[in-house]
Amino acid sequence: MGGAKKQLAATVQGPQRAELGQVAGLDLHAQYYADRTGGDFFDAMRVGPRVAFLLSDIAGSRLEAGPIAAAMQQAFRAKARELFGAGDANLMEGTEMMVQAINVALVGAAKGGICFAPTIVGCYDAQIGVLAYINAGGQTLAIQDSDGTRSLPNASLPLGLTTHLTYEASMQALERGATLLMVTKGVIVSKRGKDQFGVERVLQALEKAKDEPAAGVCRAVLEAAHVFEKQRWGGLRLGRKAEPDDMTALAMVRVA
Repeated sequence: MGGAKKQLAATVQGPQRAELGQVAGLDLHAQYYADRTGGDFFDAMRVGPRVAFLLSDIAGSRLEAGPIAAAMQQAFRAKARELFGAGDANLMEGTEMMVQAINVALVGAAKGGICFAPTIVGCYDAQIGVLAYINAGGQTLAIQDSDGTRSLPNASLPLGLTTHLTYEASMQALERGATLLMVTKGVIVSKRGKDQFGVERVLQALEKAKDEPAAGVCRAVLEAAHVFEKQRWGGLRLGRKAEPDDMTALAMVRVA
């Protein structure tokens, strides 16, 4: 049985692993919970002093979402190089054009031309400490800085519904020591009985982990969701017949 699972995983046409490398002034980390069974997908790439990234929750199983994620990644990486390769590239306009290209690729790869995919796409300029982002679909996006711990607004419709949608970027300055956190739906809908983990508990976990590096923030939030469910961190989900939702956290910390 184990061999069959490994063989199936090897046949899934999915995206390549993110290879970001060191970025002066930025600590970025993404963490999945255990084995990925659904469509959670993260990618990031450095283009000069800028870092472009995306976090998507593609509807469907990993087998169904893998080719779609691969198409999104190809469009994301190509467009990021094209738009942000020049030093005078506009951060906001470039992010909007990048999202548009990703959405077109997603719709083109989806069966029937439709695939529900809440996705956060952003580009951070490490020289000036400013982030341009689009939260297409309303995934949880939060920040912790000297003003406290809070959710960031400005959500729009998810990617994958139609290529005719347009998206407007928002801007957020990151002061030194600020942490930006985003999580996929699986974290929010983790349940203890009928009670969901929810956004407020994500904010509480972020507040408690405010002095942690990006990897520590991701782990703290994911672990808090599993403690809430009263399940062993990294262990089996006893008593559940259905596959659990993917859980993914992405954290960015401005360290200089």
